[in-house]
Amino acid sequence: MIEAAIFDVDGTLVDSVDLHAHAWQDALRDFGHEIDYAEVRGQIGKGGDQLMPVFLDAKELEEKGKALSEHRARIMQERYMPRIQPFPAVRDLFLRIRQDGTRIALASSAKGDELSVYKKIANIEDLVDAETSSDDAERSKPFPDIFQAALSALGGLDPSRAVAVGDTPYDAEAAGKAGLRTIGVLCGGFPEADLRRAGCVAVYADPVALLAGYEGSPLARVPAIG
Repeated sequence: MIEAAIFDVDGTLVDSVDLHAHAWQDALRDFGHEIDYAEVRGQIGKGGDQLMPVFLDAKELEEKGKALSEHRARIMQERYMPRIQPFPAVRDLFLRIRQDGTRIALASSAKGDELSVYKKIANIEDLVDAETSSDDAERSKPFPDIFQAALSALGGLDPSRAVAVGDTPYDAEAAGKAGLRTIGVLCGGFPEADLRRAGCVAVYADPVALLAGYEGSPLARVPAIG
């Protein structure tokens, strides 16, 4: 029986993937790296610790990585955060999940302060039982640390009793390494084929579609067999 749903946030609950890509592209440009937007966007879903090594060599990463990450955070806060909108039906989906008695956790590669803003944007502050951000994990997605931390925050819940929901292959890879099944959503812009290759057991267009198909989804509470 499912006892918890563990949600990614960026691209899953709030429409922010393009904006994060622009923030990283701006920050990289300011540090002397002119990177094609599509290349940057394809890395969104990872935390900065996993994204920066794609574009910086080891020496640059050591010398400039911390400053670049902080610069990106400022750009995101000042230029792009005010433009983030929630996807439709997020609160309704969370209410439906809570109706079953299922707990809800957030497992995001965002920084903790960004995650607090996203909860307000999505109007779900009162519906979240536990949360973890990049501040709670040594390594971000696609490593499993953030999902493992979420399971711990849920009282050491067995991963077989939870389902993850995310929009990127990195979510599915990370959740799978933590022993979780993953539902994919397409609203973050990644193709369904990529999500299924990464391990998603079901794929929906967005929170609206997941809510509409809730009873047939892996989120639905069904009696345990045996």
